[in-house]
Amino acid sequence: MMALRHPPVAGETAPTAAPVGAETAARRATRYVFAGIRLALGWTFLWAFLDKTLGLGHATESKAAWINGGSPTKGFLAFGAEGPFQGFYHGIAGTAWADVLFMVGLAAIAVALLAGIGLRVAAVAGGLLYVLMWTVVLPPENNPVLDEHLVNAALLAGLALVGAGDTWGLGRIWARLPIVRRQPWLR
Repeated sequence: MMALRHPPVAGETAPTAAPVGAETAARRATRYVFAGIRLALGWTFLWAFLDKTLGLGHATESKAAWINGGSPTKGFLAFGAEGPFQGFYHGIAGTAWADVLFMVGLAAIAVALLAGIGLRVAAVAGGLLYVLMWTVVLPPENNPVLDEHLVNAALLAGLALVGAGDTWGLGRIWARLPIVRRQPWLR
């Protein structure tokens, strides 16, 4: 299907339509860029999960690892929270339910993004997680309003909207599952 365009103006030639089903180089490049962004964001969620679970020494020392009895939420929420929600985050820092919800969320979002499946659910869950992390340190350190958490939340929404799981992912196969066909929000 060809997109509607304005009529040509003087000196301009009318656009020629590509054959139906043909993919332009720009469209193919766009698919690859969005697939790369999806994989990169998936890796950030997976890394956070692995580092907090195993204490790989980047942001989490081994002795503070979840498998060693550490809390994945306590440090950031108890010592990093600032601004209007500081009291709320201090109150939930290190609670078992917050730790489990956070870690399950990280793992599920990582798997969805890396596999290219369930991107709509992953975009909502990941976007919510990013916005919550943004509210922990209000105002952001380098800008009075915007930081990478909000930009990444917007990117997740965009990835779901463009079907970024279809390239370098299992999105097309996932979309053919009977349950996904009946419940398109699972796409």
